[in-house]
Amino acid sequence: MATSPLLDDLRAALGPDAVLTDPDLLRGHERDEADLCASATPFVVTRPRSTEEVVAVVRAAGRHGVPVVPQGARTGLAGAANAVDGAVVISTTAMDAILEIDPVSRIAVVQPGVVNAALTAAVGERGLWYPPDPGSWESSTIGGNVATNAGGMCCVKYGVTTEYVLGLEVVLASGEVLRTGRRTAKGVAGYDLTRLFVGSEGTLGVITEVTVALRPAPAESLTLVAVFGSTTEAGEAVARIAAQGLSPSLLELLDRTHLAAIEAYRPMGLRTDAEALLLAAADTGPRAAVDLAELASVCEAAGAEEVYAASDAVEAAALLQARRSAHPAMEKYAADAYPGGNGGLIIDDLAVPRGALAALLDGVARIAVECQVPIGVVGHAGDGNMHPNIVVDRADPASLERGRRAFDEIMRLGLELGGTCTGEHGVGLLKREWLAREIGPVGVRVHQAIKTALDPAGLLNPGKVL
Repeated sequence: MATSPLLDDLRAALGPDAVLTDPDLLRGHERDEADLCASATPFVVTRPRSTEEVVAVVRAAGRHGVPVVPQGARTGLAGAANAVDGAVVISTTAMDAILEIDPVSRIAVVQPGVVNAALTAAVGERGLWYPPDPGSWESSTIGGNVATNAGGMCCVKYGVTTEYVLGLEVVLASGEVLRTGRRTAKGVAGYDLTRLFVGSEGTLGVITEVTVALRPAPAESLTLVAVFGSTTEAGEAVARIAAQGLSPSLLELLDRTHLAAIEAYRPMGLRTDAEALLLAAADTGPRAAVDLAELASVCEAAGAEEVYAASDAVEAAALLQARRSAHPAMEKYAADAYPGGNGGLIIDDLAVPRGALAALLDGVARIAVECQVPIGVVGHAGDGNMHPNIVVDRADPASLERGRRAFDEIMRLGLELGGTCTGEHGVGLLKREWLAREIGPVGVRVHQAIKTALDPAGLLNPGKVL
């Protein structure tokens, strides 16, 4: 058994079973799902089961001057959970208890390792609903969702994670435990420290408990598909839907590349000859059918070649699952394009004003031609949050260079259109340069001042965000 003063301290606090040094396990905790982001082998992986054990790990690491990298399910797409050389990884997956569900206050209190889908199922048994639903919801954890301020397909109507986080328990770099927020429906006492930590990607503290707001379970939604001959027309349909004040509960776009990839990955009869497909849903109870008809009318006016409604809940669920399959389908697409394990994806995540969506889609198509790389686009069209997937050959330096150039050009275009460098995946390692450009020198200084105040030694998830 490997030993050192730090390992001795960790084993004394957590027990030997929660302190992992096996080389294979360490390699398995090097990175999240972001391709082509730097990562390294951690010194040790810890699996604390309580806030007290997280405190012990943070304090031990601090005494020995070793960086700490918090990790959840490692489903992130920006490298925020990637280990740095010699780090102590704090895996929160063992902290997976739903501590409380209060149907009167409509809140739940959970540990960070609770899987998003497990929380949704648990509160659903009480007639309640936790709306944030990232594409990885069946495996991603609430702690990771909070750390990256994850979005999802329902965000167009119901908002992203931060709008449902009422309070947090956070272990600071000092080992102190900070409680933020409230359990009440209203409350404005003091600075909003809860929102400061939501989206901080483990750079300011380690989240150990989350209090989330719940909603009554919605009525069953009705779903439609609109097929377009161009992504421009699909983008125009989204702008018209917003301009007419319609509020779909879901409005997703898949381009031709994604339709082909999904059909190859999980055949279900998708129109692979279409240039773009919009998937829309309405869930406003008795008005759902009227809302869906209005959405269909707008899509037809924008040039849709075909519009059809799901015949029943089973077909609607299948369409939703097809959309959720976009990421693994594109991974297979890249693998097939460059056999031998060399196919890779640089996954972008930018958001633009809805009125600029068509310009963004046209621009991405132009960039794909100019940089000579395949780019598929999928995303949450209803809130302007797109995910261009740039396909590269990891074994070919020229392909990697073209892919990175395309990534930068897409980032530049997004900011020029009045957008932001990340809509829901976070900054991590992938977008530090573009965050700095977006927020400017004063914004960078304020970020750095907050980081220094809370983590003066710079040991919490170093190198991420800024």
